[in-house]
Amino acid sequence: MSEIRIANPVRTAGILRRHGLFAKKKYGQNFLIDEGILSEIVEASGVDSGDLAVEIGPGIGAMTEFLCERAGQVLAIEIDERLIPVLEETLARFDNLTVINADVLKTDIGAWANENAPGKRIRVVANLPYYITTPILMALLEGDAPIASITVMVQKEVAERMISDPGTKDYGALSLAVQYYADPRIVTEVPAEAFDPRPGVESAVITLEKYEAPPVDVPDEKLLFDIIRASFSQRRKTLANGLGNSPDIPLGKEEITGVITDCGWDERIRGEILTLSEFAKLTQMIYTKLG
Repeated sequence: MSEIRIANPVRTAGILRRHGLFAKKKYGQNFLIDEGILSEIVEASGVDSGDLAVEIGPGIGAMTEFLCERAGQVLAIEIDERLIPVLEETLARFDNLTVINADVLKTDIGAWANENAPGKRIRVVANLPYYITTPILMALLEGDAPIASITVMVQKEVAERMISDPGTKDYGALSLAVQYYADPRIVTEVPAEAFDPRPGVESAVITLEKYEAPPVDVPDEKLLFDIIRASFSQRRKTLANGLGNSPDIPLGKEEITGVITDCGWDERIRGEILTLSEFAKLTQMIYTKLG
């Protein structure tokens, strides 16, 4: 272990200055400079010597350093080509690390793991760019890679939406999508001063333990998510209105109202109070109706 961590504010500043670097806004870069927070993130991830840790956006290697000390193998995916030589310098002592210059949304993590880390459990750990958090998370959750868990730094309000319950103000399509694939838990909140530069929003670390199989059975996953999106597209409108106005639900208003009452609900019910199990029930009813 190096005498001074990469995350040390003085060392971070020195690395950036030596390489003539600065945080790029277009990549949502905010470098973590709090060793305690980094240690807490990696601890919460559960990464150990039997794992392949996949880090998205390693930056200059502050969290990668912690991961390399705990994981059997580490794959760091960095989109900013300026940072590749920096990572080669700051993490040169680790022989269990592979750094690739790529966009995670265009990277087949499962194929890489099969070829380079067969048999290892995959755990994703990242300080995600806030502007693209949801697309990355959904790609990881919906993809074919056998990911066991995802532990990420995200905007605090996004973390709160992921764990929200029916009937609360933060409950929505993201809550249901995440909870269909994983069990989400907020680990800790992170102050702005833990970053350089400081973000203009509050942050939180959340862990998503992926289910081996979703907690509900549906005949058509696409239909389930079409129904969920339609139900929240006009918040505070009735479920019947939301579904009736969706081009993805090819049923008339009367048919939709009939399905809702057949589920045993009031025809004026709103989508935001339905649980995941109730959305699964609704999906089965509409699927049957569509024939």
